[in-house]
Order: sequence, then C-alpha cells, then structure tokens
Amino acid sequence: MPSTKPALLTDLKHTYDGLKPNPIRVFDAEASATPGVLKLTLGEPDFDVPEHIKQAAIDSINNNESHYGPSNGWPKLRKAAAGFLADRYQLDYNPDSEIIVTVGATEGLHSCLDTLLNPGDKVLMPSPTFSLYDQLIRINGGIPVYINTESTGFVLTPEQLSTAIAKEGPSVKAILLNFPSNPTGVTYNKAQVEAIAAVVAKTNIAVISDEIYSELTYGADHYSFAKALPQQTLLINGVSKSHAMTGWRIGIIAGPADLMKRVALAHAFNVTVASNPAMAGATEAFSTEAGRQDSLVMKAEYIKRRDYVVGEMTKMGFQIPEPTGAFYVFAKIPAGCIQDDTEFCYDLLRKNKLAVIAGGGFGPGGESHVRISYAASMDDLHEAMKRLGAYVQANRKEN
Repeated sequence: MPSTKPALLTDLKHTYDGLKPNPIRVFDAEASATPGVLKLTLGEPDFDVPEHIKQAAIDSINNNESHYGPSNGWPKLRKAAAGFLADRYQLDYNPDSEIIVTVGATEGLHSCLDTLLNPGDKVLMPSPTFSLYDQLIRINGGIPVYINTESTGFVLTPEQLSTAIAKEGPSVKAILLNFPSNPTGVTYNKAQVEAIAAVVAKTNIAVISDEIYSELTYGADHYSFAKALPQQTLLINGVSKSHAMTGWRIGIIAGPADLMKRVALAHAFNVTVASNPAMAGATEAFSTEAGRQDSLVMKAEYIKRRDYVVGEMTKMGFQIPEPTGAFYVFAKIPAGCIQDDTEFCYDLLRKNKLAVIAGGGFGPGGESHVRISYAASMDDLHEAMKRLGAYVQANRKEN
C-alpha cells in the first residue's frame, strides 16, 4: 500500500487546519462497538421509504434514465419542488431560475457558503446549532460567530441579532439559521421570524435558512424565513427527514434568480448533478398526493414519541425546552449527575449501554445538555428510558 510523500503534507489547504471529524459521527461509531448498545444518536428516521417512492426510482432505472440530467436537476423535479413549497409554505419560486436540486441539504449549504463567502467573512449562527455548520463555514474561508441563545429558550431574539451585527461589523456576510432546530427541537413562529427578518432587512446580510425539518413542526404550521424576507434568503429543504430518505441525498435550494445564478455555478462545479433514480423518487415525494401524506403519517408518530420521552425524562429531573419540531430532545442534565456532558455520555454508555449525544458539541449554550433522537421505535424508546432512569437513579445515589 502506498504511503504519502511527507513533503506533500507540509502545506495543505489551511482552511482545514484544526478541523476534526463530526463529533456526532465519532461518538456514534464508538458506541456502535459496544455490545448490546441502544443508540439514540443520529438524526436518522427509522421509517422505511414509502413504497410508491421506491417504485418511482425502480421505474427510473428500468426506463434507462441513466444519462446526465441538467446540472440544476430535472425540470420536472424542480417544478414539483416549487409546487411543494407553494402548497406547504405559500412560497413563490420559478422552477426554471430559482430552484436547484442538490446532493442533500449539506451540499446545498456548502454551495451557498461557497457562493457568499470571501476569506475572513463572518457568519452568525444562533447556538446551540448543528455541529457541521462550523466546519462548512471554515472550509469556505469564513469565520463562524456563535450567538448563545440558552438564556432565551434557544430562540434567537432581534435584540441578540442586532447586538451581534453591531459588534462584528461589516465583515458579517451571512446568518445561518436552522429551524426546526437540530439539536434543540425548538422552532420559530411567524412573529419571531418576522421580528428577526425586520433586523436583517436593514442590512445587506444574506440569510441561509436550513429548514430541512419543516415538515416536522408540531402545534403550529411552519413559517418559512423565505416568506418574510425572500430577497435576502437562500432556503434549504429536501426529502431526507420528511420522507425518511436520508441516504438518497436529495435537497433543494430556493432563492432569488440573480443570486441563484451564482449558487448554480458553485453547485455544478462541486457535484455536476444529483442521481437520476434519487431524483425520480424525490419527484414522486414532492408532486403526488401520496407523497404529501407520507410526512403527515410520520409526523403523527413522532408526536407520540416526543410526548413519551419528554414525560419520562422530566420525571427523572431533566430540564427540557418544549420540542416543537424535528425529532430531538435537548435536555439539561439533572443536578446530582455528572455535569460534564461528554463525560456523562461516556459514563452512560459504559454503565447502561445507552448512547446519546453530548450537547457541548453543538456550540455555546449546549454545555451540560444531551441530545436524544426519538426517531426510534416505541419499543426502543421504552427500553432507553428504563436504562436512562436506572442510570440517573444510581448516579444520584453515588453523589
């Protein structure tokens, strides 16, 4: 096997200096090596892809749809995506010039950041937030700036945003939002979105709004940031979470046409085009009545799971902001237990074979918290709560 010539390693691209693998993936891999482990780690729906979507992909293969599609994605998929955004969120996008099909939401985020950032530009992020964002900003030459929202219930306020913009100055190029939120499960209502949009509208700052969990909003309809401020917003969405299609890697970017011309270049140079069978499945998911109903069925089940997990963990002494979206519980570790969240997670894994994610990896405000994914069967959740309850009880006795 070849070894790298040492001199080649001395001056590689410096934006990768100091970056480390995603801590969620690292811990999940370590947990997977534990015999008998029960994992509530990854944001991975446990549902199967609906049969009619799988059949659409099979038909695409059988129909020999094996050649390059347009870089921005099949026209019929872009039309379907535009119809989905209009039907669900009352958004008006031209599928020919204002929507791009990406290889998952992550590639969409990368292409947006690649388009917007010059070296040294800053990107504001409410924190805690998804751990991948920090690295994506850095490898595109930007500087991530966290806004700690722990004191405001994990919701960014207009005052916090105004203060951060004033403090960081003209080097702020973008704001990266994620709602419903990974890791907190908290989302924003219409009034909160419009209040933040009013602050941004006074600036020339772009907003990248990652709304991949928009179909999993509980108690109220999702209100998109793109509805409040379309002229400054690049909207990220897709089928990964709504239709349990994480491995199919289909996302979408929607935004104003002039800006999307540049995003389209970044996308094309990164990946060329998404896979045809996956685009066929996504077209079915977005365009058919069955596809529109799929997410509603999953959503109803997630609500049951959320209510059970929140109820059980609250009894154990965890403090939990109400999860109004996605499929995560973000819980403050009870008094009397290990307060270092990373140490807590490893101790829980070692003693009770239950894997959850340490909150500190999601940025400031996540310390002394853990993230639990309830995208698991009720049987697994019942067993997980037994193991967690036993651990908390034993740990408190020891302290």
